[in-house]
Amino acid sequence: MKPVAGAECVQVWLVDPTVHTEGDPTAPVEVWGLAPAERLCRTLRATGVSEAQIVTGTSRPSLLPDSPLLVFRTDYVFDERLVRALLEKSLENGGVRSLALVDPDTPATTVAVVTTGSQIEALLPHLIAPVLVGHMQQEHLPCQVPADLVPAYSSALRKYDPPYLLRVCANSLTQVENRMFRSSYKGITDVVTKWVWPLPARAVTRLLARAHVSPNIVTGFSWMLVGMATWLFIQGQFGLGLACAWLMTFLDTVDGKLARVTCTSSRMGHVLDHGLDLVHPPFWYLAWAMGLADNLSPALIWYDPVVATIIGGYILGRLLEGLFLLVFHLEIHSWRPIDSFFRTITARRNPNLILLTLGTLVGRPDLGFWLVAVWTVCSLGFHTLRLGQACIQRWRGQPIQTWQEVGTPA
Repeated sequence: MKPVAGAECVQVWLVDPTVHTEGDPTAPVEVWGLAPAERLCRTLRATGVSEAQIVTGTSRPSLLPDSPLLVFRTDYVFDERLVRALLEKSLENGGVRSLALVDPDTPATTVAVVTTGSQIEALLPHLIAPVLVGHMQQEHLPCQVPADLVPAYSSALRKYDPPYLLRVCANSLTQVENRMFRSSYKGITDVVTKWVWPLPARAVTRLLARAHVSPNIVTGFSWMLVGMATWLFIQGQFGLGLACAWLMTFLDTVDGKLARVTCTSSRMGHVLDHGLDLVHPPFWYLAWAMGLADNLSPALIWYDPVVATIIGGYILGRLLEGLFLLVFHLEIHSWRPIDSFFRTITARRNPNLILLTLGTLVGRPDLGFWLVAVWTVCSLGFHTLRLGQACIQRWRGQPIQTWQEVGTPA
């Protein structure tokens, strides 16, 4: 998440309603290993807010009357897009217009307020006890629900995903965590990641979050598995190599989800994860060819047409995707439903691993490798055709935009 310009000027209060209603705060329910207040603090730091202060009935920080102020309840978990939207509202037009974010399931419950220091005393009670929305509107405090602040389409995750706002309690913990995990998952991805990994990945992510394992540790283990698979492929140990490769692809799913649900995404983690995804497949294909030929020379790339087709096709495919994004500011897989479907089977790492695995299971790892070459050519042809069709549509003056932006659920 990129910082919001001017976020350092906004003061943030976190209000625990149990302090006001019961005298002593109840033990917070941890969501993905984090108390909601800590989760909010991590999200706010990512947006550029320097500090969030806890407010109780007896302790309130001082602030300037006209300074922008954001107040959140700590018994809710907020989609990070909501936090960002509220922060932008507090800085809108260089001033602050008070508004309340209400729980769409119980509209009498105010969960966050955008206001100023001079108005907070009148509005703070709304965050402690249920208040009729009509009464709040009479006090000139516009009430909005998450859908009013954040569009349902998430370009980062390439899917229709309305922002979540979830009340945290012990009885609803599993449902809350499951909803957050679904939100962390990309909508357009390969067949294995989309339909095979979600359930086991959620279980492993939950264990790692409870144990406070860093996503970068998981990514580091993935790097080790890449090296092990490469060495095993070179040795002709295709079965063991595939076991390491598949475990790596699983952890590649887990580390990103763990980072999102624990609010521990970092620039270094992003570079390590996406750099690994981009670079390692050609080395696996070359290592597989070496194992088949019992030849350790990288010159296989130049004189073996199958190797040249697979590695060259992979590079060209990535360049085509980058060109589409550069020209149309849209990922090629997000353009039309057929493009989103084809992403599930296109000649990327996981679909190619399926072909290699099938060949190995029938005792013909060479056949699996040949199938990868054929499928690489087919995929490259499809994406080249789609790029040409997009250019024609743009030339005709028609917009190029994702089919999901109209609000159609994926």
